[in-house]
Amino acid sequence: MATNWMEWGQDMSVAAQNHAVGISFRALHKSFADKIALDNLSLDIEPGTFLVLLGPSGSGKTTLLRCLAGIERPTSGSIFIDGREVVGANTFIHPEKRGLSMVFQDYALWPHLSVRKNVAFPLTNTSRTKLDKAARVDDLLERVGIAHLADRYPNQLSGGEQQRVALARALAADVGLVLFDEPLSNLDADRREQLRIEIATLTREAGVTTVYITHDQSEAFALADKVGVLNQGHLEQLDTPEAIYRSPVNAFVARFTGVAGEFPVDVISACGEHRYEVELPFAREQRIAATSFEDFEPDSPKSLFVRASGVSLRSSHDGPGVKGHILDVAFNGRGYEHVVRVGSDAVLSKVFSSDRYERLSEVRVCFDASACLIMDPAKGK
Repeated sequence: MATNWMEWGQDMSVAAQNHAVGISFRALHKSFADKIALDNLSLDIEPGTFLVLLGPSGSGKTTLLRCLAGIERPTSGSIFIDGREVVGANTFIHPEKRGLSMVFQDYALWPHLSVRKNVAFPLTNTSRTKLDKAARVDDLLERVGIAHLADRYPNQLSGGEQQRVALARALAADVGLVLFDEPLSNLDADRREQLRIEIATLTREAGVTTVYITHDQSEAFALADKVGVLNQGHLEQLDTPEAIYRSPVNAFVARFTGVAGEFPVDVISACGEHRYEVELPFAREQRIAATSFEDFEPDSPKSLFVRASGVSLRSSHDGPGVKGHILDVAFNGRGYEHVVRVGSDAVLSKVFSSDRYERLSEVRVCFDASACLIMDPAKGK
């Protein structure tokens, strides 16, 4: 990769921030036969935002992206890009006239064109001079670290190299909106991490609005300014990664964005703003504090959703905490992730500690109230 990131970032941002676009979806509905893919979804995206749409297979995220790109036509509703209606009751602007570019999961490179010509393709019908086009392509190839591959063809490249070509081509288009369709799903872990950083850096320095879809929660949180969590065609929550992790709106969002464990609980009493004392089914002799942002009826079912960050371990003789036993331990490079049984059959997973606790050893499990969330387990299903 080129080292002069700051100078290039300044040059790119001045050129591109002027046309970063806002996006609005209004009551967007899309059905395929008897299946509803998008159910009257409305959403606004501010110019220059890096939005990640997160959800399981069938949640509607791919359909939403394809409707925005113009690949799919919604059943009803409207889409506005930079204030211009591109989809509506009597409007459908074709993809090439929407002022956007897209990076596909399978790269979608022209097999008969070299790397250089693939990246140059979006510039074909622009007003740039031949010299300016060549400089633009050379610069982008350098930025994504494939200048030495400029004369090769897609079948001569690895998956990671092809994805870099696709990224450079998307940025070469010099548009205000770039779409990403699960671009890292076909790559191994090391290449995913490296390309994730490059996608985040390059798109932000270019000043474009970005819409990126994934089913990977850690990828979404690492990339996004805002995360939109989709479920069965509905937008469950739109917020910053931090807000979604700390204050999920319902049980679906909590589960999908990662919990170490989920248990039914009895709420005993309030003990502060949004704080409650709860009794755990596996340790009724002990009570812990937990957080809830929901209004719930006294007799309604309630579960405790425990984030992995809300659990810590101590040696069994170290005082307070719920008794547990280590079922498994794995080294992850920066410490150890443990699977812990508490009570007779309740299990907590991905419990991190810088110390290793051996399998079958007894520990004390301590809970952080801010990362233990009381929620109705049926909400958002």
